[in-house]
Amino acid sequence: MPPKTTRKTVSAPSKSNKKKATPKKPIPVPEKLKRLFTSLCAQIDGGHFANAIKTCDKILRLEPSDKDAVKTKLFLLLQTEQYEAALTLIDTHEDKALLNFERSYSLYRLHREPEAKGILGDIRAQDNEHRGALHLEAQLNYREGSYQAAFDLYNQLLDTAEPNSEEQSDILTNLQASQQHLDFLDKGFLHALDQLPNAVSANLESQPPPVVSTAPTTIAPASTPATGTDEAQKQAQLPVKKVRKSRVPAGVIPGVTPPPDPERWLKKSERSTFGQGKRRKGAGGGATQGSAASEPTPGPTVPGGSKSSGGKGRKKR
Repeated sequence: MPPKTTRKTVSAPSKSNKKKATPKKPIPVPEKLKRLFTSLCAQIDGGHFANAIKTCDKILRLEPSDKDAVKTKLFLLLQTEQYEAALTLIDTHEDKALLNFERSYSLYRLHREPEAKGILGDIRAQDNEHRGALHLEAQLNYREGSYQAAFDLYNQLLDTAEPNSEEQSDILTNLQASQQHLDFLDKGFLHALDQLPNAVSANLESQPPPVVSTAPTTIAPASTPATGTDEAQKQAQLPVKKVRKSRVPAGVIPGVTPPPDPERWLKKSERSTFGQGKRRKGAGGGATQGSAASEPTPGPTVPGGSKSSGGKGRKKR
């Protein structure tokens, strides 16, 4: 007999022989910043400003003094109309003077005109030809009713604007609006008075001019009866009740979807639209009005005076 071959038993690997998983090396900060800035550029190009602001926050957590990230976040906050957050970011910046124009613009959008004007004065003192400051000052003058000052500033900007540019188009639009207000104040209101009826214009001319009172206004007591005009004003100020969404069925748009049929609870045979749109069964033929039915003509007579029976004849045998 051939000798038996002995098989060597393979011993199971012990836990000590297993290779331990090597931990991943942490990504260095410059590489993280490079990836974040790449994502930031893609988000801005795609118009995803909310996500871009979050990416700026990640960059500033890694590098708080990154000027590009601060300016980009400030630009995004202004684009998304978060002016309070923009002012907070400007206050935390190291050199606030570099962001004076952004601060004045945020104050202008928040209707804090005196503060915005003060900062614009500082900007114009340093650079009298600052185009952004000129635009903003013209808008402030227009908002406050100084149409002549706004008109002059827009003319100054138009002289140095690039032809066929978006800035030139905006300046022309604002210049036309300022000119219309000036024309109305100079002579437009006189033409409007001439077009009024004589009774109305005579009444206006006979009335004394309004007196500007310097005394503080007093609040009328609650027991004073309200006049008809006061009641009308209160009715106009009442908020319009909106339709509760919970009471509106799904798929129904208030004011767009037609209302349901008021006869939907009646039988079909009792509705006013029963039989319309289709021919009813058993309806008569279409004889015209005034026609008469023709009398039946007598049949041929059988010789011998005998009438034929209605039944069938018998079969001959």
